[in-house]
Parts: sequence; C-alpha cells; structure tokens
Amino acid sequence: MQMNNTDMLIEGGKIFGIQLTADQVQQFSQYLDLLLEWNQKINLTAITEEEEIIIKHFLDSISCITIQEIKKDSKIIDIGTGAGFPGIPIKICYPDVSLTLLDSLQKRIQFLKAVSERLGFQNIFFEHGRAEDFGKKENFREQYDIAVARAVAPLNVLCEYCLPFIKVGGSFVCQKGRNIDEEIDKANKAIQLLGGELVEIKSISLPFSDIVHHLIVIQKIKQTPTKFPRRAGIPTKKPL
Repeated sequence: MQMNNTDMLIEGGKIFGIQLTADQVQQFSQYLDLLLEWNQKINLTAITEEEEIIIKHFLDSISCITIQEIKKDSKIIDIGTGAGFPGIPIKICYPDVSLTLLDSLQKRIQFLKAVSERLGFQNIFFEHGRAEDFGKKENFREQYDIAVARAVAPLNVLCEYCLPFIKVGGSFVCQKGRNIDEEIDKANKAIQLLGGELVEIKSISLPFSDIVHHLIVIQKIKQTPTKFPRRAGIPTKKPL
C-alpha cells in the first residue's frame, strides 16, 4: 500500500520513538512546502521529491533523538545547518529545546527565519557566520549541551568546528554515512586534543529505504584548549 506524507512521518517517527501530534505533522508539511518554494530561488537541497525529503531529510534528522544525550530541554547548536537539518526537525519534535542555527550563507539564514516564523517557534536563534569565528566568541564558546552537524566535512574537521561550543559534560552528535571506520581512525587525535571522548557509534536504518547511516557521539570531558578552533579555513586545509 502506498503511504502518503502524513503516514510516512507518523510511522517513521514511531520507529525512532516519537509520537508526532497532528500539529507537529502540520509543521513538517509547512516546512516541506517552504523548502520546495525557496529551493526554486536559492540552492537548499538537491532532493526535490517529497517522499525523498521526508526520508532523507526529515526522518534522518529525527533519528538524532534516539541519542539519549539529546533531551527535551537541551540547549543545542546546529553547525553549518544549511536548510535546517537536523536542527529544525529536532525542534519540531522537542519544542522546548533552545536551538541556535549557524550557517555561513545569509540567504539560508533568511530561509530559516521564514520557516521559524511560519512554524511559530519560540527560543530559536539564527547566526550568520563561520564556526571557526563563533567558536572563539565568549557568548558561544562552551555554552551548549549539544552540538549537532550533518555537514560533509571529515570528522576530524567537524570536531574542530563543533567541540569548542560544547560545555564540559555535553556532547557532539555527528551524522555520518555508511562507511566511517577510516574517518574515525583519522579523527581520534583531534577528538583527544579538543577535549572529547568517543562514547557511541550508532547504526541507523532509515525507514522506507535501504539507507544506513551512523550517529557518532563524542562527549566533552575537558575544556577545549584556547588555540582551537584555528582561524577560518585552516581546519580544512590542515586537519588535526
């Protein structure tokens, strides 16, 4: 039987332990509409089929909630959020989280503000800039329970972007694809240098597909040395 968008969201949410309300399903529907509308003006996603967006963006983002460190009242920063993944789906599921969305492109920030306004979010913040710069700022450095990232940068680079934002005792939750062993090996030095400890690698099967992803959880066990993050561009050119 062919499932409609609502059924996919509700059933997919249940698989990840979330009982979506009618209002939350409506918010996802509005988000989908805005994503497709704005995508005609600015490049937000290469995925344009509604079903694919639900699976590869919405349910993929919701899967982060299976990590016990993400709580209903966590203070979260989404680094390089792009079109709002995974931050906005987490916020729809857990309305009481404090969410900061950081992205380097102003047009994407404008889109995210439009989404937030349409969905009626409270306690959401938008920052235009680079992680290397914001990670040095007093108001942002070591201020968050959770940093999330679904960016395409290698894990050792993402750690330098994200770990400076996290309080000691907090966690970095990183979404990665199927093959991660080599990437984790290369990131071990960076994780240690930046004050982190790898605590979990969770395999996620995306509902209604044969896609397998991973969630990597790195706990912050000590403060990040003040020399990190290095200035913009250096983490990618000279990874730790």
